[in-house]
Amino acid sequence: MDELARLAGISVRTLRFYRERKLIPPPRREGRIAWYDDRHLARLRTITALLERGHTLNGIAELAEAFDHGRDVGELLGMEPPTDETPVRLTPEELAERFAGEDTPENLAAAMDLGYLGTDGQQIVHISRRLLDVSTALVREGIPLAEVLRAGKEVRTHADALADLFADLILRHAPEEALHRLRPLARSVVDAELSLAMDRLLRKKHETADERDGKAAGADEA
Repeated sequence: MDELARLAGISVRTLRFYRERKLIPPPRREGRIAWYDDRHLARLRTITALLERGHTLNGIAELAEAFDHGRDVGELLGMEPPTDETPVRLTPEELAERFAGEDTPENLAAAMDLGYLGTDGQQIVHISRRLLDVSTALVREGIPLAEVLRAGKEVRTHADALADLFADLILRHAPEEALHRLRPLARSVVDAELSLAMDRLLRKKHETADERDGKAAGADEA
């Protein structure tokens, strides 16, 4: 227990408290000896990360129970099952392979906070294959997963605002049943506008680069 507390950066007293609250699973026992392993250390580091993000111990206890009993963490976070997105089931090893070196307790806590990750028995469930594939691709391009998750949180804020805009537009002129039928149109508008926005951004950067090169050439001639 002393060694586990030291590695987790907490006091033995805190560790005993977590055990009493059942925030970590019991150790493996051999006679009078209790053995802790990497799973306990990972859980303690995740608890620390969740506390730093403002979660309460009661909320963390619910999340811990979900992990230990195979309940869906997304359910605890108030996430309804997605209607268009396809969930992905992964083993912890498969998740680690996708995000080699980036599957830290802090990033796990952030993904849980967003509702991206849940559990089902011994498997991890990601709420969306498209989001998982995009996150994997960005990380493989060298972008830290923590930054990807922060961007995802900001994008969600804008996406919620866009959804409210389209819902208000549709409900002012059509029955509520039309929301599901017309949602592909909303996605098409957002996709087209984002594509055009990227075109404008790239064109502006290209023009700025040409202008900078022109000034440099003029300076060289002078």
